[in-house]
Amino acid sequence: MKPATAAKKLGVYLEATPAEFREGMVSRAELNALQSEPPQWLAELRRNGPHPRPVVAAKLGVSIAGLARGGVSEPLTTEQIDELRKDLPEWLRQERATQAEVRKEAARIRERNASRSERTGRPRS
Repeated sequence: MKPATAAKKLGVYLEATPAEFREGMVSRAELNALQSEPPQWLAELRRNGPHPRPVVAAKLGVSIAGLARGGVSEPLTTEQIDELRKDLPEWLRQERATQAEVRKEAARIRERNASRSERTGRPRS
């Protein structure tokens, strides 16, 4: 697979990986080996970053779109993420509230669909 795909599956920012990782192809066996026994560079990236947007969003409890609305377009380090959590700027507070509402609505819809399925005897789709 392409290095970008492997980096995405590993949850790391491609540009921060070693050159030999970025320049070569990664087999499924190599990916499995990286996941099961991460080398030092991978462990370090996962621990300290810089982290790609999906990881930053998850660590902050917001969506990727919420990051963009908050003006975060670059990868962040763990230290920068921790600082945002500590300072809790208004945009982050608002995006977390939005994300909580989205999750609550998704749960409500799942429950409604499950209830409808039970009444009609048809499996959910």
